[in-house]
Amino acid sequence: MSWPLETEIAWRFLRGGRSRLLDGTARAALLATALGVTAMVVAMALMTGYREDLQAKMIRGHAAVVAYPLAEGAALEGEPRRLLEAEAGVTAVRQVLYGQGSLEAPAAGGAPAAGGLEVTLRGVDPEMGGLAELGRLRLAPGVEPAAGLALDGLPGIVLGSELAARLDAGLGQPLRLMVLGFDRGRPRFRYRSVRVAGLFTTGFSEFDRSWTVLERRELERLVGGQQGVALYEIALADAGRASTVAERARRILGEEFLVTDWQELNSELFTALRMQQVALFFVLGLIVLVSNFNVASSLVVLVRERLRDIGVLATLGLPPARLRALFLWYGTALGLAGTLLGLGLGSGVAWLLTEFELIRFDPEVAAIYFISSVPFRVRLPALAAVALFTLAVTLVACWLPARKAARVRPASALRYE
Repeated sequence: MSWPLETEIAWRFLRGGRSRLLDGTARAALLATALGVTAMVVAMALMTGYREDLQAKMIRGHAAVVAYPLAEGAALEGEPRRLLEAEAGVTAVRQVLYGQGSLEAPAAGGAPAAGGLEVTLRGVDPEMGGLAELGRLRLAPGVEPAAGLALDGLPGIVLGSELAARLDAGLGQPLRLMVLGFDRGRPRFRYRSVRVAGLFTTGFSEFDRSWTVLERRELERLVGGQQGVALYEIALADAGRASTVAERARRILGEEFLVTDWQELNSELFTALRMQQVALFFVLGLIVLVSNFNVASSLVVLVRERLRDIGVLATLGLPPARLRALFLWYGTALGLAGTLLGLGLGSGVAWLLTEFELIRFDPEVAAIYFISSVPFRVRLPALAAVALFTLAVTLVACWLPARKAARVRPASALRYE
């Protein structure tokens, strides 16, 4: 099947002829568009990767749905627990206890080190999968989660990798733990020797720098029975169903529990990140807008170069609408080629930056941005948005030169030298 006449002529113009100025202008326009699209793809991949990585690591630390007991002695057991565990997408329902304390490593000679590091204590049931959500986990020899975390006669504790580096503590090393607990309603500090049973790395700086994990029963003894912050975590296979499962959990648990999900807890943060991504899209879109002036200038040069050809085509009966379509095809083809090249370059750059973790933060900076390395995630909707935006801007930029070409009078064009 042969192409329409205006498309065939546009393709011949695009391939270039004897005029090197036209070829060079077209190449410059293509490269400018490709670079603008590359910048947009990398920026969108950055924002998408940061938001998704932050979301995944927050869920990893707190679970997608959380139920807080409101009534004293309220427990998620029996029929309510079975109903929740049977809910579609629920992978685990577990009780977790939180507390606050400090941790220090003995100095040389066994004496306590001066000062300790403040830590968040998370009490879990290791035999029920309480360690499964900690990311990369390395346990000391002889530690079997199904049998507990005790190691060489001392309660075991699992540290975040950055916290272990700050304490200069390795697997199997004894540490001194101080916990703020309660005794008959009064605050009381309790001290306990523990041993490092494992190290975990989530990639989320807040967890890796200050979180520790103990057996829940041990933490209950240290904080004084049920005086710590006890709650139930509902883990999901798909975090996107968190709001649906949370609503179902509210109906099952009634008024004895306050049920919330990660979207409610962090709604302001992720709303701000989405707004920032949209704003960044349009700011970087200015780069594409400017680059499309090169496409428009290429069309202006083409009209001047091919003025006699335009006159001949008009004399032979090619109507102005088809002349306009000819130059629009030329500009669109140039913009499309630049867009495809930019999408490929941007996706490749994003893959390299993520695969080799080329952008990493020091611990101090990671504490601000919450993550230790920046992931770049390329998603199809973002690529489609960039491509559509670029092609729309290209069409607008090409309209005026194409309209000017369609309005050329054949007699004037044939007299042009």
